[in-house]
Amino acid sequence: MAPVVGSDDGTRYHKDFTLSITKALGDQLAAALDGLDRAPLTEPSIARLKEKPGVYQLYLNDEFVYVGKADKSLPARLRNHHRKISGRRNISLDEMTFSCLYVAEDFSALAPEQLLISHHKGMGNIPWNNNGFGNKDPGRQRDNTVLKQNHFDVVFPIDLDRPIEGLSPGETTLHELLETVKADLPYNFRYGKLTEFKTRSVYVASAEMSADEVFELISAEIPATWQITALMGYVIMYDDSPGTYRSAWRHYRDGQRVDAVPEAEPAGPVEVESSTADS
Repeated sequence: MAPVVGSDDGTRYHKDFTLSITKALGDQLAAALDGLDRAPLTEPSIARLKEKPGVYQLYLNDEFVYVGKADKSLPARLRNHHRKISGRRNISLDEMTFSCLYVAEDFSALAPEQLLISHHKGMGNIPWNNNGFGNKDPGRQRDNTVLKQNHFDVVFPIDLDRPIEGLSPGETTLHELLETVKADLPYNFRYGKLTEFKTRSVYVASAEMSADEVFELISAEIPATWQITALMGYVIMYDDSPGTYRSAWRHYRDGQRVDAVPEAEPAGPVEVESSTADS
């Protein structure tokens, strides 16, 4: 019989042993989620959920695309995704489904979302966590970032044809109009502010105007050195004319719309992003 080698010194009464508890937990979480039915990513489905923390998976046309967590409320987190997707082109909420697990608070310390991400990476299945879906506003320092061709914002850019709800025809102030637009859009609208915006009068012609039309209107009322820029994932307005943003696909200046050709890096891996905490 061949000798049993148990350690570096040739003896067989001791050896290294590695217990991969985290891998086992990740596999069990993934199996539990895969064993669930999938519900449409709609308000009626979300409303039936308990206000509890947990983890969830999203599916696009029955293909697994994203795993996330909710530190406080699964319904709140899923509503954030519902809203985000509603403001994108090339994708429909009708194509989206989800499943979720409630997770006890003492289990949250084990980072169940990361366990699931590790599980799917190990299976060679990298979902939207790998291309920016869970990102929030990156801040001004990232406005000039050139995105990869497979980034979520490039594949599913913001929809400027989406109507702005909450508009009231007639006179308003530029400040009030900006606040209405920011509150209604399902993507971020970040802008600089001036005291004069609170007194500058703006006439809203109709309650049924698209984001594109409203941005044209606003651009006619801001100072000449300012511009509105539609990036792939959000819109900004600053005193930086003729500000050049490499990922911009539309500018608004002096009441006019100016289309641009956004740059994009070749498709490739993007740093894996965990879903952000409940907002």
